[in-house]
Amino acid sequence: MLLNALKANVKASGGPGNGGFDTNEWAVLVARDGTVCAVGFSGPTADAQWPGSRLIAAEKASTANGLSLAQMALSTANLYAPVQPGGPMFGLQATNPVNQAAAYAGDPSAFGSANDPLVGKPIGGVVVFGGGLALYDGKGVVGGLGISGDSSCADHNVAWRVRKALGLDKVPAGVNPDRKDAIVYDLDPGGKSASGWGHPLCAGTEADVAAELGAGVGGSMRQ
Repeated sequence: MLLNALKANVKASGGPGNGGFDTNEWAVLVARDGTVCAVGFSGPTADAQWPGSRLIAAEKASTANGLSLAQMALSTANLYAPVQPGGPMFGLQATNPVNQAAAYAGDPSAFGSANDPLVGKPIGGVVVFGGGLALYDGKGVVGGLGISGDSSCADHNVAWRVRKALGLDKVPAGVNPDRKDAIVYDLDPGGKSASGWGHPLCAGTEADVAAELGAGVGGSMRQ
């Protein structure tokens, strides 16, 4: 189910554009206890998308799950501004180290398969840019989704599409009232976020796509 949803929402595998490089992507699901449930990629082979993005996707899923509650979701995109020097979450990236034993174990030929070495293990890590979303079934948080392999802004758009396709987008609330855990494009030229939860714009049309999806706030319709 994850693989089908991913491929249907990545341009390189036949889906819509997401405003960035439109490259192939990795996707990872974690359960509420932080253990990895599934790993997949949209391309024909494991190296058809950035190899390093497998672990980034896993850490994004772990971050969003670990920092979301039944009554409020935080996406990894929402964490960019508060972790900057002087911000209220400065130092967050050092709080949950990556599980090194899981991260670099196993046969690489199994990466992205049902037998991926990450499956059944906690990965840990903290990522503070777009691409990680908590999963909600209408009763509460059931885990996290991480997407990586494009710009961080495009990764957020893909994650938004995939979460919806999985039917796990019943988000009750977030740091912005209407769009909940959407990415917030409100950094000024000096890097200050008006909301305190902002994320930088990326180089493409990701913000426009996010606006169309309801996955983003601000920054759209750039010339």
